Amino acid sequence: MKQHVIVFLPAHNEENAIGEVIKQIPRDFHSSVHVSVLVIDDGSTDRTVEVAKNAGADYIFSFDTNQGLGAAVRKGLSYSLELGADIGVMLDADNEYPAWQLPELLEPLFRGEADYVMGSRFKGTIDGMRLHRRLGNYCFTFLQSLLLQKWIYDGQSGMRVFSKQAMDHGEIIHDYNYAQVLTLNLVRKGFRVKEVPITYQVRSTGESYIKFKAYVTSVLPAILKEMMRPVKKVTIEDDAHVIARISTPAFVAEKSQ
Repeated sequence: MKQHVIVFLPAHNEENAIGEVIKQIPRDFHSSVHVSVLVIDDGSTDRTVEVAKNAGADYIFSFDTNQGLGAAVRKGLSYSLELGADIGVMLDADNEYPAWQLPELLEPLFRGEADYVMGSRFKGTIDGMRLHRRLGNYCFTFLQSLLLQKWIYDGQSGMRVFSKQAMDHGEIIHDYNYAQVLTLNLVRKGFRVKEVPITYQVRSTGESYIKFKAYVTSVLPAILKEMMRPVKKVTIEDDAHVIARISTPAFVAEKSQ
C-alpha cells in the first residue's frame, strides 16, 4: 500500500509565487509514495486560489478572513489527517524553499530515523538572506536549543515533514506563528527531530506573513507559555513509515528547469 504524503502550503496573497512552488513539488519519485498538494488559503484577496488550482493543487481550504500563519499551519495539519495523510509536509508558498528537495526531507522518515524533519537553511545555503532576518533566526534558534537542551540549526524553517503521529499530537498554541512552539511541543513529547540541509532563495514577489515587531511581541510570550504547559510523552512508532529505499539517483528529485 502506498503512503499518502500531503504537502500543504499556507498561503496569503501569494498569486505570484504559489504556482511555481506547486509545479516544483515532486510527485513520482517512489513507487510506494503518493503525493497530493493541499493549499490553506488564509483569507487571500488576490488570485492565490485560482493560480493554485491551475498549477495542480489537489485540495483547497479557504479561511474567510486572514487568521495568521499559526492558524493556517494548524489547519494544514488537521485537514491533512482528515484527508487521509500518512505523512504531512508543510511548505511555505513564497518560493523561498526548495520544493524539489521533498524526497530528501522524507528520507529520514522512510528510514525510521525521525518523526519530524526540518529543512535547514543554515546547514545548507542562506545566500541573500537579509542581515536582520539572519540575526533573528540565530537568536530564536539559540533560544530553542537552550530550552530543549538540543542543538537546532534552523528553528524558523518553512519546510517541515511530520509523521502521522506528529501531525496528530503537535499543538500550536497561538495563531500568529508556529515555528518555535511547534518544535518545542513535539520534542518535549518525545518525537525525534532531524534537520536536512536545503537550498534557500530570497523571495522575489509578495510580502512575508511575518512582521518583526509583531513577531517578537507575539512569539516570546508564546514560547514561555508553551514551556510552562505540562505535556505527556508519546509512545513513538519508530518504523511507522519505513519503506524500501530505491537507488539514490531516482530517489532524490532534481529541480525542474
